[in-house]
Amino acid sequence: MLSKTFTLLFYLKKPKNYVDGRMPIYMRFTIDRQRIEIATKRECEPEKWNASAGRKVGQKEDVRALNAFLDSLQTKVYEAQRSLVDNGKSVTAGSIKDILTGVADRPRMIMEIFKEHNEEMFALVGKDFAKGTYNRYEAAMRNVQEFLIYKYKVENVCLDKLDYGLISANAFYLKHKQNISHNTTMEYLLYLKKIVLIFVKNGWIVRDPFFAFSMAKQEVDRRPLDENELKAIETKEFPNERLRKVRDIFLFCCHTGLSYLNVQKLKRSEMIDWLDGKKWLSINRQKTDAPSRIPLLQLPLEILDRYADHLHCQAQDKLLPVMTNQRMNSYLKQIADVCVIERDITFHLARHTFATTVTLSNDVPIESV
Repeated sequence: MLSKTFTLLFYLKKPKNYVDGRMPIYMRFTIDRQRIEIATKRECEPEKWNASAGRKVGQKEDVRALNAFLDSLQTKVYEAQRSLVDNGKSVTAGSIKDILTGVADRPRMIMEIFKEHNEEMFALVGKDFAKGTYNRYEAAMRNVQEFLIYKYKVENVCLDKLDYGLISANAFYLKHKQNISHNTTMEYLLYLKKIVLIFVKNGWIVRDPFFAFSMAKQEVDRRPLDENELKAIETKEFPNERLRKVRDIFLFCCHTGLSYLNVQKLKRSEMIDWLDGKKWLSINRQKTDAPSRIPLLQLPLEILDRYADHLHCQAQDKLLPVMTNQRMNSYLKQIADVCVIERDITFHLARHTFATTVTLSNDVPIESV
């Protein structure tokens, strides 16, 4: 069924700084209040243009040729509209423009759409999305890009190549070549799946290639560190400077309850003198943007003093020299091995440890925690 509201006209569009002479002819069509303008790449003198007819006035050969060209453009618009109806596709101004400009005939590419999605998301950071969410989509897109280059020696593939085999190969690449854990691999694939759903919703692919792919995560031991494990990490002498630095930052979070994102962006100006004469942190939580005041105990103060003159902290106006979350977690695994802690330690475990071992075990009321 054809759209109830459809208009098409040709008109002269006055260029910037126009004085006199010919003006470019534009075609405008509107469908259900959606308007599209397309340059015809033809021109006409304003005094010879019939605005109501949308044609040039005259009987000369050049006039007839121009009007015949405009007639053919108009016919192409109606043919595009009819083609969409016959194929059961949505008739919009944009879909008609795609047919006229040849976009509809070009294969849609995975990375192009992924990039366009991320650019639109970036424009809405602070409104609809947090910067961290955008960063995770960017990381997921880089992983897909690197996988395509590694596996297929190309930087992009069209949507008809997107199938179960490609997704399975991507998961293998992340685990085997990038040495990423199963659960983190599933998180990266989840972002890709959200992009794939855009393809499905737009009718660009018939079936979700993730349909038979298991996204189940493995059970992870999330028990907080007990007092003995925490003491082992605190008292262990590490000859490696990086391990000492990661240990210190991890312990700082164990005694403040800060997340990786909060400690990573912690600035010197956020350490303040409170009414009780002691040092406190005054921050806005990354996840909720809620203001938070945190008293600094003896161990966190000693750690901050240790890195007060660190070159990275001075250059970046940061309290601690925090590296990427992935590298931090990698070094934490080595720390667990050296301290003979027989389970994986991740940076997120610091918050669980703070909420139990450091607070509840020291008689801090659950309401305060």
